[in-house]
Amino acid sequence: MTVASLALALLAGHAAAQPAPPPAKVPTDAECRPLPALKLPLSFSPGEVLEYDLDALGAQAGKLTLKVLPQKNGALPVEVHAVTNTFFSKVRRVKGGGTSYLSPRTLRPSRYVEDATENEVRKTADVTFRSKDHQVKVVYTIGGGRGETEYRYAHDGLDVVGTIYLMRQLPLKEGMEVCFDAYGIRRLWRVFGKVAAREHVSLPVGEFDTWHLSGQAVRLDDHRWRREIHVWITDDERRLPLVAVGAIDLGAVRATLNAFTRPGDKKARAEGKENLKW
Repeated sequence: MTVASLALALLAGHAAAQPAPPPAKVPTDAECRPLPALKLPLSFSPGEVLEYDLDALGAQAGKLTLKVLPQKNGALPVEVHAVTNTFFSKVRRVKGGGTSYLSPRTLRPSRYVEDATENEVRKTADVTFRSKDHQVKVVYTIGGGRGETEYRYAHDGLDVVGTIYLMRQLPLKEGMEVCFDAYGIRRLWRVFGKVAAREHVSLPVGEFDTWHLSGQAVRLDDHRWRREIHVWITDDERRLPLVAVGAIDLGAVRATLNAFTRPGDKKARAEGKENLKW
């Protein structure tokens, strides 16, 4: 439900979103209410690995992997890695990853770092979150250039990777509204939407009852830049993010879970052809 929740920041995130007329209403700071208390215990733990197929332009574009790492210095790191395949590399070559350092208690980030190469240009970002004053400091490089910027978020400041894991812990119910600010592509975005419905999803990796979250991500400094986002999360104790759909400058991009490994469980992998209708 966020430009971040797709975890496509490394494939699509570095591409510019398409400018469009501003949405009818972007929540103000007062209207963007704090997120509710998380549903505990956590649905994931160190050792969980989620593997996704990425599709764009009507064809498979690459792979994306999410990993929960062991706690380090009081933080719970979660890592994303994305790489385009030979076909999509003719359009855009991307390889890289990012790591979000989350509070094991609140799942809010203290730091987010990423390092990716797009069409032979290396792009990095080191992002720090200061919860005391709601500040986000970004130090980034593009090729040989370096820049710094700061933003202020309203109530909840998240990043492109940690958002996925926090969403898994929300007490989802139909009609529930969600609003927060998320860092991505060297900008801060206001992400807002709602739980659209409870839906059944059939994938090669299994049959699932899910919550469908639908929303938009709008750049806080320029409301003309926005993305529509859809995410399906399982309605069970695992809270698996099954599918995420968003848009880049080339069109719609979809991430679909094809395998997952959880501590103590046998690896589940997709077989055959998926059957999720849009």
